[in-house]
Amino acid sequence: MPTASYIDPRNGKRYPLHEPRWCSDERTPLLVTPGAGISRADIDSRTRSLWRYRAALPVEIKHPISLGAGCTPLVQQDWGDLRPFFKLEWFNPTGSFKDRGSAVMLSFLRQIGVDAILEDSSGNGGSSMAGLGAAGGMRVKILAPASTSPAKIAQVRAYGAEVQLVEGPREESEAEAIRQSSQTFYASHNWQPFFLEGTKSLAYEIWEDLGFVAPDNVIVPVGAGSSLLGCAFGFRELLKAGQIAKLPRLFAAQPLNCSPIDASFKAGVDIPVAREVNKTIAEGTAIKHPLRLREIIGALRESGGATVALTEDEIVAALRRLARQGLFTEPTSASAAAALEKLSATGAIKASETTVAVLTGTGLKAATTVADLVR
Repeated sequence: MPTASYIDPRNGKRYPLHEPRWCSDERTPLLVTPGAGISRADIDSRTRSLWRYRAALPVEIKHPISLGAGCTPLVQQDWGDLRPFFKLEWFNPTGSFKDRGSAVMLSFLRQIGVDAILEDSSGNGGSSMAGLGAAGGMRVKILAPASTSPAKIAQVRAYGAEVQLVEGPREESEAEAIRQSSQTFYASHNWQPFFLEGTKSLAYEIWEDLGFVAPDNVIVPVGAGSSLLGCAFGFRELLKAGQIAKLPRLFAAQPLNCSPIDASFKAGVDIPVAREVNKTIAEGTAIKHPLRLREIIGALRESGGATVALTEDEIVAALRRLARQGLFTEPTSASAAAALEKLSATGAIKASETTVAVLTGTGLKAATTVADLVR
């Protein structure tokens, strides 16, 4: 196996992994060179967490930070004519799928000597980084929009992280974090490539959950795209390793009020397309300018998948329906469930197929909002 490295997907330039970096010299996003994948025999079955797939990582993590992230439930329920599987990612220790990326990224950064990190987040990413950072003995500072749900900010502070609230839209928190990155390492879940090395465990886990078979379809709420890209990378590695016969189709669910990926995909391009942006209850996906838009569009096309843009009413209806079936999700997660109905109605997914909808975060993160919406 060749030595893994960071790679700029735009020009192929490579950088060694032992250098603490979050972007290229040209301030563009990087990836880690693709892995070869693993087989069933490479899974550490004695470990009940995402670290059971550590053989799929590009480097050996000698002392992983772990709170038990991964191994979340996969629950099959009726949904109209469908019988989808819901992947309940809020069973991760800080309440969202982000723990997969945080655990791997922070473990790697600590291993190469980083002991203090800076992150910008509208909620789940910040609480995940704060919780895993606390478990790893790292100093953490989170910059978050002043409009972020109070429960999410309270969780970040409870872990002992420093919090700076930033006025203005979501992207202003990122801009402020980049301005401060000369003093503290910027361990952004959107920029630092090892975060995606953690989220790809979602693909490996779904594969194992289903008896080492890939599903036909995977539906994911998408803002910056880390869960969708993680699935794309993981299933791509499984295909390369001969463990699955074909890639599952990936579907990106977005609120219509903030749907830049849907706008570009529907236009048939992988560059930004103008579309009006309004406030949405799915705050976790309210990303106006996804950093890895080109890679997200490429992953959707490669898999034969598509995008779904959902009205606020459709998201609320799915949120209420999930709750009535015992699944208490945050509004962002409900986008994946709402997409089930639209995809089924158009014939894009069928009852005879195996479909997984990823429910990314718990309703407890926005309990007051959810309680008002599901009455």
